[in-house]
Amino acid sequence: MFFSLLSRRCEHLPLRVSATSVRYSGRKEVLSDPQKEILRRVLYPANIRNRPSPVGSWRPDVSRVLQRAIPSVQAHETIERAWLLHKRHTRWKRNAELERKFECMRNAMAELEVADPRSFTEANRPEDPRARSVVEVELTKSLRGPERRAVEARIRGLFPREIRPPPDTPPTGGWNYDWKPIVPPTVS
Repeated sequence: MFFSLLSRRCEHLPLRVSATSVRYSGRKEVLSDPQKEILRRVLYPANIRNRPSPVGSWRPDVSRVLQRAIPSVQAHETIERAWLLHKRHTRWKRNAELERKFECMRNAMAELEVADPRSFTEANRPEDPRARSVVEVELTKSLRGPERRAVEARIRGLFPREIRPPPDTPPTGGWNYDWKPIVPPTVS
């Protein structure tokens, strides 16, 4: 019954049977909404300015443009090698600068260990960012809404999220001198 209805319904379409499925060769897949296509054509008519953008990872005309700019394969390979050499030297400079900064930090920590051992041990004490003091737990129980989320989201040892970085221009209302942090600082 089903096949007879199907054959009556699609008499004008030739039936193509494969090993995996039955398809109608005359039917076209609708890839997008025709209204959207019409709107796109009206809003963005095809003209000489609508060429593919030169930004992005793939350009259809890249080989033609390269051939016009650099006709020789050897010249192109030389430029590629020079660019890789430049990137390598930049990476070496960056790594040398990072090593210099790390060495300065190591020297400062060694000097701190000699000058003030208590501060040195406090600076190097491992801290669990999820751990909360008794004061913070009690404060969290009394807070509701955004204040509670701010306390729960705070990661100890990092700059507080609720303090905004200073903008380029001063605020119209001036500085808030009465601002106090939600969590009182813990005393060790």
